[in-house]
Amino acid sequence: MSEHERTIMAVDDQGREVMIDIQISVKELGELTPAGPVSGEPALRTREGHPVTYLGGGEFSVTLPGDETDLIVRTDDPDFT
Repeated sequence: MSEHERTIMAVDDQGREVMIDIQISVKELGELTPAGPVSGEPALRTREGHPVTYLGGGEFSVTLPGDETDLIVRTDDPDFT
């Protein structure tokens, strides 16, 4: 089960905006674990569904179909800077 956690905006060097959706996978393990649901690693995708990799320091790499190199975008979101 995946849950939409939040969306952040990132911008490339030419000023193009990319919306990145952060999905968190949550699994209910039932009665075996008293801690409740367990969260997995967040999955990052653009609004259009393209894969995104967090590079650190507010930078993300977006893989676009047909492009030889990934698009590098940056955010000033405090959770990623």
